[in-house]
Amino acid sequence: MWHNGAVTSETAGRLVSRTAFVTGAGSGIGRGIAEAFVREGARVAVADKSGEAARRVAAGLGVSAVAVELDVTDSGSVRRAIDGFTESAGGLDILVNNAGIAWDAALTEMSDAQWEAVLRVNLDGAFYCTRAALRHMVGQRRGRIVNMSSIVGTYGEPNQANYAASKGALVAFTKTVAKEVASRGITANAIAPGFIVTPLTDQMPVAVRKHIVELVPLGRAGLPEDIANAAVFLASDAAGYITGQVLHVNGGLLI
Repeated sequence: MWHNGAVTSETAGRLVSRTAFVTGAGSGIGRGIAEAFVREGARVAVADKSGEAARRVAAGLGVSAVAVELDVTDSGSVRRAIDGFTESAGGLDILVNNAGIAWDAALTEMSDAQWEAVLRVNLDGAFYCTRAALRHMVGQRRGRIVNMSSIVGTYGEPNQANYAASKGALVAFTKTVAKEVASRGITANAIAPGFIVTPLTDQMPVAVRKHIVELVPLGRAGLPEDIANAAVFLASDAAGYITGQVLHVNGGLLI
């Protein structure tokens, strides 16, 4: 059962009365986005393959959030989850396709399983979620879709052919969706994070992380809040005339 959360005096309110479905929200960037959306007044579905992680994040956000255990590679489950949330929340205003994985290997050593798994989560998952969400947004004649690409999708990275291909494809997907649904009052944009501190990057060798940060003109690694701020903007009324774009959030690493 859905419970409407009250907007407190501490809420900035850019997303008041909006409903949002965020995938991969059990940790890292997705968690940061879910938290920011709730602070701005939205009601949020915290979706993650780990039901435990989703429930932990949702519990911390109070009555304005609900946990959804979801494997984005299962199209039937995606449809049921988005339909169920939309019905309980009274509509769907925002979809954030953030769920993603990496499984690195040199191209000549990359297995079929590695290639397929990354494309399934990062690209197929975004397709399944977007298709399910649009079935509601088109009828409402409003909506915001935010896809999580990557700096790697622009410049490539050794040993990440699968990841780079999926993130680059998301950009083309975003532009196509934007053109297809613009007449229905729906925007579609992508965010391309640079080096962001998450549980995934924490697994990298310290020396590698230090080297990357040294290359960032702003002199620090990004935080989930940096990406969340961009997501709030693209989901808000302030971005109503922006669609089909890629917002690079990388501290100048791509300059």
